[in-house]
Order: sequence, then C-alpha cells, then structure tokens
Amino acid sequence: MSIPLSKNVYLVKEHVGMFKAANNFDIYDPESQQIIMECREESLGFMTKLFRFTKYKRMTPFDIQIKTPDGQQVIRVKRAVSLFLSKVQVFDEKDQVIGMFKQKLFSLGGAFKVLDDQEREVCHLKGKFTGWDFKFLAGETLLAQVTKKWAGLGKELFTSADNYVLQICDTVPVENNHTRQLIVAAVMCIDMVLKE
Repeated sequence: MSIPLSKNVYLVKEHVGMFKAANNFDIYDPESQQIIMECREESLGFMTKLFRFTKYKRMTPFDIQIKTPDGQQVIRVKRAVSLFLSKVQVFDEKDQVIGMFKQKLFSLGGAFKVLDDQEREVCHLKGKFTGWDFKFLAGETLLAQVTKKWAGLGKELFTSADNYVLQICDTVPVENNHTRQLIVAAVMCIDMVLKE
C-alpha cells in the first residue's frame, strides 16, 4: 500500500501560470499541509506545447506522472491525441496498466467510466452541469467526491490555476489500492479532459 493513498482527503493545487503549456499540480494532506504527491507533465513535445495555446488544447496528448516528493512514482496517467472522446490509460508505480477512463458520449456535466485493467467498470464519474462538483459512483454508492475550492477573485481571473478537494469515502477501504489510484488519477482527467 502506498502511504500517500491511505488518506481520505486531499487538496490538489494547480501551479499558477499565465502562459504555461504543462499541467503541474501538487497534492497536499490538508491536516499536515505537507505535499504528499507531485503531478508533473515532464516530457511535452514541441508540437504539443504549441497546440496547448490553441483551441485544440483539449485534444492534445498528455503523460502525467504522480510521484512522492522523493521521486517515487505512485500513478501515471497517459492519453494519446483525442479527436472526439478521450480514452485515458492509468498505470501503477511499476508502469503496469491498472485501468482506464472512457469518456461518455452525451453528458451535460461531464462524465466518464472508470474501468479496471480488464475493462470492467469499477465506477463512473458524474459531474453537474451547473458547477464544479463531481462524484464517483458504483451504482448508487458514493465512492468519492471532487469539488473546486475557491482560490480568490484575483487568482481565478488572472491565472488558469484551479484548486480541488478530493474526498474518498469510507466505502473505499485503504487496502483497495487500485481503486484509490484510479480515483486520484481521475482528478487529473477532470481538469484536462472535461474542464479545459
């Protein structure tokens, strides 16, 4: 079990930047206010960087590594170029595929299926059309919830930085490492696939 994934509440902070191509986040433990994971998009190609500043940003590929502060990989989230609907792969600390996300065709608030490595549905992510509230549901059971945390008027208006709070419910045991990895990885996809 990865120690960073044993928490139930995480604060995800996007790095502030007026003109940035890469998506970089820090994940904090709200209790200790310490960074417990770092999400970095380190290997962006020139063309991808270029397209990130156009209306085609949502279609660009990404490869995000989520690591502990000492550099050990916890999760990796990867997508190729996406022309219509996104299909995102999720890898564990050993770069083994543990699951994927498939974007749903018609969804007002944004939604995708969270699948395991055999493409069986673990849960689905469902958003609200009116705001920044996403729920991970297995049938009717709530597994986790992601909400946007207000960062202040000036910061929201003049940067593209977003802050999120991820709360994993007690219905997801600490031992269920793959489900927790998929949920944490999906937070990156909410921002990059549904909300860019």
